[in-house]
Amino acid sequence: MSDEQAIRDLVAEWTRATFAAEVDRILPLMTEDVEFYVPGQPIMRGRAAFEQGVRAVLASHRVESHADVQQVEVSGNLAYCTTQLRVTITPLAGGETMRKEGNVLSVYRKNAAGKWQLARDANMLS
Repeated sequence: MSDEQAIRDLVAEWTRATFAAEVDRILPLMTEDVEFYVPGQPIMRGRAAFEQGVRAVLASHRVESHADVQQVEVSGNLAYCTTQLRVTITPLAGGETMRKEGNVLSVYRKNAAGKWQLARDANMLS
């Protein structure tokens, strides 16, 4: 499998695992030192911070997303990916569904085992 396909598969697995609310499937897809950049929010640093946040969201909401990967560029053990992302977030207890859409720039790093992991993610959803 090519590196580009491996990254596309990682994005697809992340989407499936989020929809299934299976956080333990998502965590290995990112580095320990992962960073998430979202406009108007402080940088979320580290896998543990992500885990805490996503578990809280998935405990009370259903998250569905569609990731349309636009471009993947690989250089050695680093790669970047641009994605058009659509997300719907629906409260499990009922209520209004929130819809977000926008572009994402993600940086991936290949680990010692040869697996790609998300290292940095700049999310421009609105």
